[in-house]
Amino acid sequence: MPQSCTSSHDQHSHQHGHGVFGAASEVIFSLLCAAFLLVGFVTQHCGSNWPNWLPLSAYLVAYFFGAYYTVIEVIDNLRHRRFEIDTLMLVAAIGAAILGAWAEGALLLFLFSLGHALEHSALDKARKAITSLAELAPETARVWRNQQWVEVAVETLQPGDVVQVRPNERLPADGFVVEGESSVNQAPITGESMPVDKQAVADAVQARNQPGRISAASLVYAGSINGSGALEVEVSRRSNDSTLARVVRLVSEADTRQSPTQRFTKRFERVFVPLVLLLAIAVMFSWVVVDEPFRDSFYRAMAVLVAASPCALAIATPSAVLSGIARAARGGVLVKGGAPLEVLGQLHAMAFDKTGTLTEGRPRVSDLIPAEGVDQNHFLAIAVAVQSVGDHPLAVAVARDCQAQLPANYQVPKVEGLTSLTGMGVSGQIDGQDVWLGKAEMFGIDCRAPLQPATLAAVETLREQGRTVSVLRLGDRDLGVIGLMDSPRKGVAQALGALRRLGIHKMVLLSGDHQRAAQAVGAEVGIDEARGDLMPEDKVVAINQLRQGGTVAMVGDGVNDAPAMAAANVGVAMGAAGSHVALETADVALMTDNLLHLPFVVELGRQTRKIIRQNLIVSLGMVIVLVPATIFGLGIGPAVIFHEGSTLVVVANALRLLVYKQEASA
Repeated sequence: MPQSCTSSHDQHSHQHGHGVFGAASEVIFSLLCAAFLLVGFVTQHCGSNWPNWLPLSAYLVAYFFGAYYTVIEVIDNLRHRRFEIDTLMLVAAIGAAILGAWAEGALLLFLFSLGHALEHSALDKARKAITSLAELAPETARVWRNQQWVEVAVETLQPGDVVQVRPNERLPADGFVVEGESSVNQAPITGESMPVDKQAVADAVQARNQPGRISAASLVYAGSINGSGALEVEVSRRSNDSTLARVVRLVSEADTRQSPTQRFTKRFERVFVPLVLLLAIAVMFSWVVVDEPFRDSFYRAMAVLVAASPCALAIATPSAVLSGIARAARGGVLVKGGAPLEVLGQLHAMAFDKTGTLTEGRPRVSDLIPAEGVDQNHFLAIAVAVQSVGDHPLAVAVARDCQAQLPANYQVPKVEGLTSLTGMGVSGQIDGQDVWLGKAEMFGIDCRAPLQPATLAAVETLREQGRTVSVLRLGDRDLGVIGLMDSPRKGVAQALGALRRLGIHKMVLLSGDHQRAAQAVGAEVGIDEARGDLMPEDKVVAINQLRQGGTVAMVGDGVNDAPAMAAANVGVAMGAAGSHVALETADVALMTDNLLHLPFVVELGRQTRKIIRQNLIVSLGMVIVLVPATIFGLGIGPAVIFHEGSTLVVVANALRLLVYKQEASA
């Protein structure tokens, strides 16, 4: 939760919302303060038949209700050796009482408490936009146990349970469809505007053992809404570990990562608040220099305390950040705090991974070139054996498409000691012989023999056609070459065009694939520059080079691109729904694979920065105007009206982000 100007800790903000009258306690206390203030004013100035003790008694009660929450804050601040804005306001109210200006002191406390009650109420709208996500999942589920459907609490569901989801019901857990077909509205989780068709997995046992290979058409998430068909879903995660639960948890914690502007305003407040107190003390003793009663100097000092309190400044950035994060979450984008949100608003360049980011991530085998004298079925079987357990999109494609071309009963050998060679391929052993499958560049190094001329020629031919190429070797013999193709994602060109309209003109493709394959994809989608043949550490070097020219974002899958994403000013993960690694590692996570969410969140970041600047101008401008005005005679009443008015203007301006609509890619 953002820091309010009456508190710098979350628990204090919660205190404002609870009390004798429940969530409305602070508002009711403020209104009671106003009521007794009015009684005191009427009995003091209207008529002479009132008892003498009544006006003062009414003002004292008004002071109690108006100062109640402020006193709680001040005591807590002093206990933690903090001196904050609440203290200034309380000192001003006590000063007014000492002068006998009970009405003005009570007015100060009324407007201050009302302003903060309304401020907290307004900010609660932004908080509820986040916490309401947690209410999306149902409380109960129908699960198949003891040969019958029984209704149980969602918290008791275990991975492996099968739940029944009737038409138009919300899904109770993350999992995969094992029976039935339907369309599912995933908008609450992924921000997708259209329902997504779902179907059962072909093999539930395989899906259970290799979750990374489950098609998106079979995956479902807790909190999404089933359409017209009945589904049976096998649960894959407990309720507290679901995608929805993690998103709620991460977004709720997001404001702990403060933006640069938030950090600046906090440092500014720590210096400014003591200076305000020193200024008030100086004004208090101005009667020594100026020919006026001490009472007038003291009164003016109290007015200066009110005018100079940077209350609107304290709430200016947190209110905008919280609203921006809440709006992003509703649009299917998880932004982990004010820091990445502000960075998104000042990007100069973006780098993209290729496979699974700019392309569908569902490559298909387009070419099979067995070496001379190699039986094609033997070649296919070895390829299937080596790639049958990998989750990388290329491994999935090779295993799937090569298996489809094998005769039904053809025996696939068993691979032992399978090892991933990062950025290169895989190795293992079949019947005591070493087997390798991967890039051509992995051969001829690390004691591996160079490729044979015919193999090299086949590799070059396929690369000229923009194919991604893998070479298969068993023992000391090249078995052949596999060519793969991947298609650009739908909407990529539109998304990149929208980013250009937002002023991001430097866009680079960073790929571990061959240079020609990277260039082919880059040219097709409209990328400025394509760099291929990159190892993970090479991508980090490329990001560091781009950072020399300005602020850079790296967009990838959140797993293989983690080093490059960490090196960038902000890391953006694609398709994070269901991927806990992507959710945890990225600064920003697009819950779907729809790249059009990228210009949306970049534009939202820019709008957030714009509103923060507006809020800072209003808050600082009000202080600059009010301080001289109070020194030269503006009273406490008008000062507190303008002071609290500026705070409410700042909060209302920030809340506009909750109804922000995307423009750039529309």
